[in-house]
Amino acid sequence: MSVVDGLPFAEEKKEYVLQILDPILEEMVSDVLAEMPTIPMDFMIQWLNKRAGKAAAFSEHVSVSQRNRILKQELRSLQGSLHEASTAAASAQDDVPDEEEEEDEEDDEPPADWFKSEDQMQKTRTSVSAEAYGQWNQKKAFTPPDYPKTEEQKQRLKQTLSKSFMFSALEEKDMQLVLGAMKECKIEAGEKVINEGDNGDFLFVIEKGALNCTKAVDGDEKVVKTVNEGDVFGELALLYNCPRAASVVAKDACICWQLDRESFNHIVKDAAVARRNKYDEFLKSVNLLSSLEAYERSQIADALVAETCKKGDTIVKQDDPGDKFYIVEEGTLYALKNFGSEEKRVMDYKPGDYFGELALLKNQPRAASVVVESETAKVLSMSRQSFNKMLGPLADLLSSKVSSYT
Repeated sequence: MSVVDGLPFAEEKKEYVLQILDPILEEMVSDVLAEMPTIPMDFMIQWLNKRAGKAAAFSEHVSVSQRNRILKQELRSLQGSLHEASTAAASAQDDVPDEEEEEDEEDDEPPADWFKSEDQMQKTRTSVSAEAYGQWNQKKAFTPPDYPKTEEQKQRLKQTLSKSFMFSALEEKDMQLVLGAMKECKIEAGEKVINEGDNGDFLFVIEKGALNCTKAVDGDEKVVKTVNEGDVFGELALLYNCPRAASVVAKDACICWQLDRESFNHIVKDAAVARRNKYDEFLKSVNLLSSLEAYERSQIADALVAETCKKGDTIVKQDDPGDKFYIVEEGTLYALKNFGSEEKRVMDYKPGDYFGELALLKNQPRAASVVVESETAKVLSMSRQSFNKMLGPLADLLSSKVSSYT
């Protein structure tokens, strides 16, 4: 009996499944089971690229946005094929008599080598989810630790935390609890602070120094990101209750502040998750950023700082140096440009619009002033450093934007 017999497909589709699709899927599933990757989607995408001989599509001459489009297209195609096949299989299964189902169940026990060892199960990345609470798992009364610190240390730490999205929005009473709960860690150059795949019990805030985040690729450690002063690392394992996604090694001697999981959950987590989700949803409405992956959007959301303004406030002034990029979250604004002795209104902004990118991209003074028109407005700003790091792949899109005041 053929695998497509009884499935509600046209004959040409059945032939396509048998001759074209099934051999590829069978080979891919076999390789997936042999490797048992922690992130199957990434493995399958890489597998398909190698299988199709498309290495050239990912040369250094291809932009990041083009790479993302290729990957998305292939992944959607794969997901659609798998979904169609699984739906049809489920439909066909519903028509099988009970006696046959019972016989199948007796023969369906998988071979022993399908099961992971206990060691593999411990190292496999769990599904990404926040910790749930209910009658079976209730939050308990919690008193955070309070490590002794001098006033000078507290001030240093507070200044460092103010640079991080996760702590900058904390109320003062919560900030004081966090300051007390953080423990100073001095790290030597070359010291590994986090191991990929381990369970995460701490996050770290960098006061001084830089560290490399690395992932194992084909047996080699590849640097995927460098974190610097003011950055937070190790927070994903705490935010999403999953194993460490990468290893972290000190590039030079560092001073970090360590916060334990329990303190983080009770003081910081809820506020941080709500903020990230809010901005992630908002960024989906920004045309420039709507095509980005969820991870990329979350990185941008983390770097944004909310600024509240009132009617008549000038957010940027023509001819001033440019050090920030802005996205309008609430309210309306307009751009004014001086043409000799005459000042003209040249641009209007509403929620989802952005401005300030030209001064950063071209390293030149502001081309126009931007003034708040509504009674109140809220803009999300991003520093030059974050802008260059987060929006580098979108530089071509930003540069090609035609502004009426340029």
